[in-house]
This record gives sequence, structure tokens and C-alpha cells, in this order.
Amino acid sequence: MTETPVIRIVAAVILNAAGQLLLVRKRDTETFMQPGGKFEEGETGEDALSRELREELGFELTANDFQYVGRFSAKAANEIGHMVDCDVHFTVIETEGVVASEIEELRWIDPVSIDDVALAPLTSKVMRPYILTMSSAILNRTNT
Repeated sequence: MTETPVIRIVAAVILNAAGQLLLVRKRDTETFMQPGGKFEEGETGEDALSRELREELGFELTANDFQYVGRFSAKAANEIGHMVDCDVHFTVIETEGVVASEIEELRWIDPVSIDDVALAPLTSKVMRPYILTMSSAILNRTNT
């Protein structure tokens, strides 16, 4: 029996003050996912995520800007036959972001309408309940 290849990554659930979720689509792909990417040698999850978000979206964030959510796995969206093993972090940000590096498109969406977008398995099957809970909590804070 052949083992499924695993890609080790880090990603962020990023919401804005309106409770909208940031999703990205990489060049030459069709599914949207949480921003992030692969670790470089010796990087912590926060270091890798800060670097990826700076390179891909122009965000200037540090480890103190993130809340660790957990480690999750799902089928890889763009590498057929692979799984992703992902450290997920959470943050709220007010910057819109700019498309750079391998990112072709970014979208801020209402998490309730998440099914209207072609999503990577990690986002659609694993992180969706967390995303909806955090978005609701942000909206409740701003409406009270």
C-alpha cells in the first residue's frame, strides 16, 4: 500500500471588522482557499505565515497578530493525490490586501455565502464551522 504524500503548510482564517472572510485563488487554479503557504527551513508557523502574507498580499503582520487555531488535514486542492497538513491561525485585519506573487485573485466574502464559491477542501470541509463561528462573534461585537 502506497502512502498518500503530505504537503506541510500554514494558513490563516482572516476576517475583517464586518465579519467578511478573505479567500485567495492561486494562478492557474480554480478553487479559493485561506491564504498561506509552505514552510521554509527553520520557520515557525507564525514566521511562515507572516512571510507568506507579506509576499502574497502585502500584509505586515507579526506572530502577535495571530491566534493559533489548530492543526488540520484535508485533501490538497491543487496537487491531486496529496493531502495537506496545515497549522491554521486566526486574525482580524483592516487592510484590503493586494494581489502579488502566485495569487491571481482575492475576495472578501460573507461566510454565510461560502457555498457560492469553489473552495479548497480544507476551507469547505474542515474550517467552515470555525469560520462561521468567528464571523458571527465579530458581528455580535460590532452590533452591541
